[in-house]
Amino acid sequence: MGILNAAVWCGAAIFLTVGLPAVFSPHLKQLLTDPGVGYAAEAIVARFFLLQYCCVNIALVHLAVETVYLNRAFPRLNLGLLIALAAVALAGGLWAQPRMTELHTTKYFGRTVEERTRAGQEFAMWHGASEAVNLLAIGGLILYLWRVSGPGEQARFGFFPKIRG
Repeated sequence: MGILNAAVWCGAAIFLTVGLPAVFSPHLKQLLTDPGVGYAAEAIVARFFLLQYCCVNIALVHLAVETVYLNRAFPRLNLGLLIALAAVALAGGLWAQPRMTELHTTKYFGRTVEERTRAGQEFAMWHGASEAVNLLAIGGLILYLWRVSGPGEQARFGFFPKIRG
C-alpha cells in the first residue's frame, strides 16, 4: 500500500511538471482562449492538491501502522520527509494557489491595463517559484518512494513468527 501510494503521489507531481504544460498548446488555446486554458489548468492543479492531501494522510497512517504492526523503530527520515512534503502541499494548496488564481483573474479581467500588466508579472513570478518548489518536492517524493520500497529497518525487540490461523 505504501509503495502504491508513494508511486501515485510521485507520478502526479511529475505529471504536473511535465504533462500540464500540454494544456497550453496552441491547439487548445484556439479552442478555449487564453483565460479558458488557464482556468482548465487551475482546475487540474486544484485536483492535484486534493490528491496530495489524500496521499499525505495515507502515507502517515501507513507509516504509523507499519511501525506498530512490525514493531520497528520509528523511521525518522521517512517521517521528516512526510512532514516536509505535507508542509509543501499545504502551503501550495492553501496559500499559493488561491493567490495565483486571484492574479490569473486580474491578469485577464483587471480594470486597467496597468493592473493587468502588474498581475501578469506577479503571476509569472509566483508560477516560477511554484515550479521550483514542485521540482524539489519531486526530489523528495522520489527519495520517499525509494525509502518505502526498500527493506526497512529490523524489528526492535525480536522476531515474530508467522501468524497462523
